[in-house]
Amino acid sequence: MLKIALIGHDTRNPNLGVGALTVSEIELIRRVAQRRGLEIEITVLIGPSTFPSCVEGTEVRERFVRPLRKPLDYFRAVRASDLVIDISGGDSFADIYGSKRIFQILLMKYLTHLAGRPLVMAPQTVGPFRHRLWRSLAAGSIRRAASVATRDDKSTAFLREIGIRREIVEASDVALRLPFVAPSTHSGPVRVGLNVSGLLMNGGYTGSNMFGLESDYPTLVRDIIKSFLSHPEGCELHLVGHVIPQDRGGVEDDYQACLDLAAEFPETIVAPAFSTPSEAKSYIAGLDFFMGARMHACIAAFSSGVPVVPMAYSRKFAGLFGALGYTETVDLAADKPKDIVMRILRSYENRENISGEIETALSIGLNRLDEYEAALEKVFVSWYSH
Repeated sequence: MLKIALIGHDTRNPNLGVGALTVSEIELIRRVAQRRGLEIEITVLIGPSTFPSCVEGTEVRERFVRPLRKPLDYFRAVRASDLVIDISGGDSFADIYGSKRIFQILLMKYLTHLAGRPLVMAPQTVGPFRHRLWRSLAAGSIRRAASVATRDDKSTAFLREIGIRREIVEASDVALRLPFVAPSTHSGPVRVGLNVSGLLMNGGYTGSNMFGLESDYPTLVRDIIKSFLSHPEGCELHLVGHVIPQDRGGVEDDYQACLDLAAEFPETIVAPAFSTPSEAKSYIAGLDFFMGARMHACIAAFSSGVPVVPMAYSRKFAGLFGALGYTETVDLAADKPKDIVMRILRSYENRENISGEIETALSIGLNRLDEYEAALEKVFVSWYSH
């Protein structure tokens, strides 16, 4: 039996994007194992949480660990596996989120190396690193990995810039493969979805425009809502949360932000408080047009064929979608608010053509994930042959 540990993944996170990565990764592992006739056991190493789990399956279990407080316990958990797959939360392999987070990310990687277990870097955003120490430690871990995959060309270029010369699989986001229930056709008004970021509504973790946005995000969101509620086509506007904590009102709470806006704009419809990533994707798949500042809410739309305008506040958006030739992204950090609203409305009018662009771009993304799957299979075979 091949025992696989997943690190940097999470099964009990109110951010459904993180859960989407985990569910999709497990589905991908299952595909490889079934093709090779391998029996597997997957252990997801996560921090203690009371949030409901988003994964199912008799071969999947969870183990609570605290790498910073109890590194020896984490070391033993990794040592008990044959292989470790790390996705760094999708975008946390960088030092822009603070020293504590990157220290934990690197600690988990180096304890895995110390345990003598092969480390597979699943497709993720890498960088930026502002500080030389973190950059050097990151490069050291990448050189020791059994396999390295990025999810966009910007991350690949960054790795080359910091001196990584080894083979890199330039894949895409594994959540393109997130399972969902395809919607039935509907009649009536055009269904428009707006994902509202609670984090941006609150000015980031600092409360003072942490991400350096050109526009005032709360004002921009209200302008978008007004534009669609007054649209001559009579749109049905759905406010969609993708970070949904059990306790309402935290700085990241999308759902509370949607409720607050719905109180201000009662003509809007608030999407349910989803409990799993697939539930959210199935709902988003039933919309006719979508926009949002949570990247995995946009990926849910994109990978289910819904015309989408990603509202980027970091390079991970442009990197991921741009690498697939999809160019509908607006830049909250650089674009003027009026330009953003105009661009969104223009994309809405052009949504049928955008559907064709998505079909082409999604095909590219899925083909790139096939390359990651092949790299993962190679590592599995290498383990089996030993």
